[in-house]
Amino acid sequence: MPYRLTQIITKTGDTGTTGLGDGSRVPKSSLRIIAIGDVDELNAHLGVLLTMNLPDDIRAVLTKIQHQLFDLGSELAVPGWSLIDDTYLQFLEQAAATWHAQLTPLKEFILPGGSVAAAQVHVVRTVARRAERSVVALQDAAVAVSGNVQKYLNRLSDVMFILAREVNRREGVSDVLWQKNQTE
Repeated sequence: MPYRLTQIITKTGDTGTTGLGDGSRVPKSSLRIIAIGDVDELNAHLGVLLTMNLPDDIRAVLTKIQHQLFDLGSELAVPGWSLIDDTYLQFLEQAAATWHAQLTPLKEFILPGGSVAAAQVHVVRTVARRAERSVVALQDAAVAVSGNVQKYLNRLSDVMFILAREVNRREGVSDVLWQKNQTE
């Protein structure tokens, strides 16, 4: 395989545009670039989570998700290209089902927190939601994006909610339950 990144500082973005995978250039403020950036940030927060002490089975799933997010970002970066298929969605759904089966039913909303790792999972969850909103905005602007991209990000945020609870459970830490009307 030839080297893909032979030069990092190219100066081609100095004018406020950036290149897409098909060679076209778009403004850095375009909805496509915003969506790509949100997915990149999501992957970076996942990278922070992966630096933490996590059980091997959770680490394996998160590592696969990190690679899948790079696939998703590359789909956004190449107009007309589709990579995210139903197997990506099924992977997330299986992870959710496995972890959810271990949890007690919720009677209250929970707040981000508990253990440090669970709090970081919630950060990943919220950035996944923002990335999803960016993709929806892209679709609303009639930019062709595979529907599986939005579905993947939607499923991912749900998986992260479940995972935050599972991480707390495994660490023996209680979820932080929302208490209405906390004024003091």
